[in-house]
Amino acid sequence: MIKRTVEISRESFHLGLRHKQLTLKREGDIVHTIPCEEIGMVVVDHPGTTYTHAALRHLAESDAAVVICGENHLPAAILLPLADHSQVVWRLNEQIEASKPLCKRLWQQIIRAKIDAQASILPKHCPGRRKLKALVPEVKSGDASNVEARAAKIYWQFWYPEVEFRRDPDSNGINSLLNYGYAIARAAIARAIVSAGLTPALGLHHRNRSNPFCLADDLIEPFRPMVDERVRELHRQGYESLTQECKGELLKLLSRQTTIVGESGPFMVHLHRMLGSLVRCLRKEQTTLEIPVPCE
Repeated sequence: MIKRTVEISRESFHLGLRHKQLTLKREGDIVHTIPCEEIGMVVVDHPGTTYTHAALRHLAESDAAVVICGENHLPAAILLPLADHSQVVWRLNEQIEASKPLCKRLWQQIIRAKIDAQASILPKHCPGRRKLKALVPEVKSGDASNVEARAAKIYWQFWYPEVEFRRDPDSNGINSLLNYGYAIARAAIARAIVSAGLTPALGLHHRNRSNPFCLADDLIEPFRPMVDERVRELHRQGYESLTQECKGELLKLLSRQTTIVGESGPFMVHLHRMLGSLVRCLRKEQTTLEIPVPCE
């Protein structure tokens, strides 16, 4: 079943629970009800929103993530369900015991997929596309020579030539749209990680004692170009700042059609396929990480 994304941003609601359904109340009256089992993510970006403990508890029990946005309208916190997984301890041991060569090979695959995705969203006759395609096979185990950085320099040069743009996470405008898109994708990946019984703090490449989502930061890399492409489209349509309508459009990325091992389906569904593949890689049952690719 395709899970729904619920956004609370235009007006404040009181979120409650009734008969296993999330209720949205305004001035004491229920104006919306949604079965919790149908929800994959709730994004709250209105400071007047209130919650009951029962609503948050049942959303977690239904495997839904709750994203709380800050004053800058970017996600500030993520409420994830604790893994109700029969093999969570085994998964933890497999992550801890994953060898450096294995992690490096998986990181190689992730970066190759990222650079290939970057090339795919550039025009076919763009010189940057050819340069990026040529860099893909140069990514070796662990990307020791940092081909990712070389690719980024080329990619951002050709990504949106009509405008003067420099990637700066602390800037507004286009950068704020990119930040929001990345944050939503990161939250969806974190949810899939926990659902697979894995620990998000244990990454393949990213390792930071103050970052509880290192694995999500590893796995988001191939999907950044998907966000970039949508942001570019929205900016061309006139969205120059992170408006409520713009955020709604970016949330649709979670239902974007992707393919994985020849099968098409929504991005949010295929994230679970990718995490299942990662588990098999950690258990040495397969060597290639299955990564969803956006449909054209």
